[in-house]
Amino acid sequence: MKNMKAIVLLVLAVITGLAAAVYAASWVSQRGNIASTKVVVAAVDIELGSKISPQMLTTSEWPSESVPSDAFKDAAALQDRVVKASVLRGEAIVDRKLAPAGTQGGLSAVIAEGKRAMTVRVNDVVGVAGFALPGNYVDVMVNAQQDRAGGQVPNQVSMTVLEQVLVLAVAQEASRDDTKPKVVSAVTLELSPGDAEKLDLARSVGTLSLVLRNQLDKTQVATSGVTKAELLGLKQPAAIIKAPPAAVPTPVAVRRVAPQPPTTRMSGPSSVCVEVIRNGTRALDCF
Repeated sequence: MKNMKAIVLLVLAVITGLAAAVYAASWVSQRGNIASTKVVVAAVDIELGSKISPQMLTTSEWPSESVPSDAFKDAAALQDRVVKASVLRGEAIVDRKLAPAGTQGGLSAVIAEGKRAMTVRVNDVVGVAGFALPGNYVDVMVNAQQDRAGGQVPNQVSMTVLEQVLVLAVAQEASRDDTKPKVVSAVTLELSPGDAEKLDLARSVGTLSLVLRNQLDKTQVATSGVTKAELLGLKQPAAIIKAPPAAVPTPVAVRRVAPQPPTTRMSGPSSVCVEVIRNGTRALDCF
């Protein structure tokens, strides 16, 4: 009886092994029949803005169904092309990660069409403690003195002048793969020509600060800024109205009249007086 149980278990083990072997052979056969295509991949990590050389490339077999539509099959077609986004080792080189043919290497190759790059000086506070890294988005704030009319004391104001600005580089590094904070002295931002003018004026009239924002947050928030009086809850001083200057009186010409000699007047209830001139002498006769 014991021998019978052992025989049954042995038979089951053999059947299971044969089934596994058949399944494995079938799987290998199917994988061998999958069509593959050679594509050009990166042999090393390639930083953005780098010019591609033959030593940076190699070829690899990729399943035909998963080959990117803009991948390259000939490494010669990539000679002296510039990458505008970082490429990792083993990653296929695709056209959408390349700058147009003829582009020279460097930071200028990664600037979007119609944009400009502008560098501003920062410190550990302005630069968000080094967390403003290439590829991040920031808002730009300025703290300046607000001019006021009527000879009043300028009011200090802080407000956001630019929103969702892409950081292209910090110091001389443009790599977007690092996540470790870097305290640097300068940050390069990608701006439109109009925003570049605003930033140039802002840094000349006040102190700049960078505000780090979520990369997925595209909301534009219109703010009017905050003044020192609003921040501290102070009342605005009453405006001083100057009185207009007193009008200067216009001189009036006065004509002097020669005094008349006294005349004798006889008054009465029904008297009538007549002025008589004799030989240049006036006399008043009353009746």
